[in-house]
Amino acid sequence: MDAWVRFSAQSQARERLCRAAQYACSLVGHALQKHGASPELQKQIRQLEGHLSLGRKLLRLGNSADALESAKRAVHLSDVVLRFCITVSHLNRALYFACDNVLWAGKSGLAPRVDQEKWAQRSFRYYLFSLIMNLSRDAYEIRLLMEQESSACSRRLKGSGGGVPGGIETAGPGSPGTTGGGLPQLAVKLQLRVLLLARVLRGHPPLLLDVVRNACDLFIPLDKLGLWRCGPGIVGLCGLVSSILSILTLICPWLRLKP
Repeated sequence: MDAWVRFSAQSQARERLCRAAQYACSLVGHALQKHGASPELQKQIRQLEGHLSLGRKLLRLGNSADALESAKRAVHLSDVVLRFCITVSHLNRALYFACDNVLWAGKSGLAPRVDQEKWAQRSFRYYLFSLIMNLSRDAYEIRLLMEQESSACSRRLKGSGGGVPGGIETAGPGSPGTTGGGLPQLAVKLQLRVLLLARVLRGHPPLLLDVVRNACDLFIPLDKLGLWRCGPGIVGLCGLVSSILSILTLICPWLRLKP
């Protein structure tokens, strides 16, 4: 099992390069169709996209084992929420890759009787569940970091004898001059939360990249399952951005979110 996981890790860079090229073809194909390019050129782009998709499926053979190993490691995490989100995400990825392997067998002619539409829908459902778990994990980590940052700011302000950040006074409802001021106070609180969120994400690039990557990937299964039709242009753009960010985490391992 360990030997296969090491082999699978070596093929990740090639698979992600193929993924970036595949979604770039999707984006280019949409642009060509929109600008009235020749049908022959559009057909060639679609064929190239199909070949890249099939090549990616070949490179992903056995990735289920890698996902199961990751799930086994995640079971031992001390944080209950992280343990649940990461473990369930990896299990769904394992099922997604298993369905993907069946699709590869069908498209390559090894199993011509495979119902490709049914297995494609299954794979995208597992992919969607995995992304939902990933985004839930991101939201949980953001919440923890925002609480830590808020507590640290409060301690610094108390130590320096200052008030609320930015000089904003948070008088109670019964204080003078606050009649009808509920909405402005709510807007101020919302603005402070947004600034705190931006500060947290700016200070944690791996988390920011993971949020953007998962958010971009989310459009792909939503479109394929018919839950939210985005169109090939949006799917191609989101897939390309996500692929570039994935390649970036391979080039710069410190940008990978851990655990």
